[in-house]
Amino acid sequence: MRNLESLLLNSGMSPLSCSGNTDVEIQGITYDSRKTNPGYLFVCIRGEHHDGHDYVLDAASKGAVAVVVDRDLENIPDTLSVVRVRDSRKALGDLAKAFYNNPSESMFCVGVTGTKGKTTTTHLIKSVLDEAGMSCGIIGTLGCVSENLSIPTRHTTPESLDIQEFLAKMLASGEKAIAMEVSSHAIALHRTRGIDFDVGVFTNIGHDHLDFHGSFSSYLATKASFFETLGAGRDNNGNSGKTRLSIINVDDPNSDFILSKTRTQVATYGISDNLARITARELRLYGRDTSFVACTPQGSFPVSFNLKGIFNVYNALAAIACGLAQGLDPDTICRGLRSLKGVPGRFESIDEGQPFTVVIDYAHTPDSLENVLREARRLGSGSLTVVFGCGGDRDKSKRPVMGKIAATLADRVIVTSDNPRTEEPYDICKEIEEGILYGGLPSLGYDIIPDRTCAIERAIFSAQEGDVLVIAGKGHETYQIFRDRTIHFDDREMARTLLRERMQNA
Repeated sequence: MRNLESLLLNSGMSPLSCSGNTDVEIQGITYDSRKTNPGYLFVCIRGEHHDGHDYVLDAASKGAVAVVVDRDLENIPDTLSVVRVRDSRKALGDLAKAFYNNPSESMFCVGVTGTKGKTTTTHLIKSVLDEAGMSCGIIGTLGCVSENLSIPTRHTTPESLDIQEFLAKMLASGEKAIAMEVSSHAIALHRTRGIDFDVGVFTNIGHDHLDFHGSFSSYLATKASFFETLGAGRDNNGNSGKTRLSIINVDDPNSDFILSKTRTQVATYGISDNLARITARELRLYGRDTSFVACTPQGSFPVSFNLKGIFNVYNALAAIACGLAQGLDPDTICRGLRSLKGVPGRFESIDEGQPFTVVIDYAHTPDSLENVLREARRLGSGSLTVVFGCGGDRDKSKRPVMGKIAATLADRVIVTSDNPRTEEPYDICKEIEEGILYGGLPSLGYDIIPDRTCAIERAIFSAQEGDVLVIAGKGHETYQIFRDRTIHFDDREMARTLLRERMQNA
């Protein structure tokens, strides 16, 4: 707890103006008027559907004593101190860092950004750091999770205030590290502002989020800006004892652009690029385990772990680079990689004793769907079926692209709903169908079944021995969003239920 004047001073902000009592005590900070308590500072930020500036009176009625705004407002109650800034989102990050005493400065912080692989890479990094006794938490698609805390999140990367609060709680409980998924939305919306990252990881970049960024070049530039500003969480004098590192996948075609924007030391990784500092040789991908020899500046050593697919070799290489950057020995790194049994909804096998393979994966972009289908093809001797859809109110241009990929790589395609949101599910399916027709029909044909339960049921009850079934798009998600409601829906639960029913009736 501190007064407004000292909070502004410690944040390093330069407000455009400040009116009212700056000696008022600040008991807490919020950007959600519904969570305002007496003595709180309310920061007005713009979200996807709401603008915090429209809720100043609501915050005041709940006891807010100060407000941060970045535009003029009328009828602000006299009881509120008013801080005017250029950008409320940037201010939120600066204020949150100051209010929680900059917890990331005292932790080993890794930010992972890229289109694919963020979730798995953060889990692998956590396993490695945990094995080294560093008690690592995770912030990402699956929530904010540490040894002592578990908090669900709405976004892959939460708002800056929520991150700082979570890190402060982790630090207070003795935890030492965090592996964080850094989405392009988070970078553009300054959600990671004030986080003192030690390491930034670039996994890859593909076709995604163009509805938000407008173009691929803008999307790429946003990702690259994370590495331009790596270390921006330094103290007000620009000092920090941390040695920062950018870990870059040089097999990605756009890695040169990312490298051109880095302002830190660099460690490169890859499989195809012989110039990568950390690479994999002697790959064995299709036995019980995935194994390879990791070739690093610190020497070569064998690696064996539980995750399938060449894309997970890349994720493991990033985790190895991170472990080496922290000075960990190869044995510790390898034990950490081995200890991770799987990541929910990421190439996750569903086994109820059926004579065919069922895989659940979060793949919802063209590149990720292609990678998953290519790997799934190797899991069985029979035909390959994919069930997938595309989200509503999101990038429409990828729908026919994904349809073409599915028709090209799978023997049978079942197009269904994902999260249709405000769009009609059948209309989305028809846009996917355009790509199927353009790419040439799959050998066993295709179906459009908008009801996701019926689509999965059709796939499971028509599968034959040795077949492989991929249910893609939602992965770990436990809900489905429609125009007027959100329902519980979990691909994994549904697949298990239907598989048990089929096996009982066999």
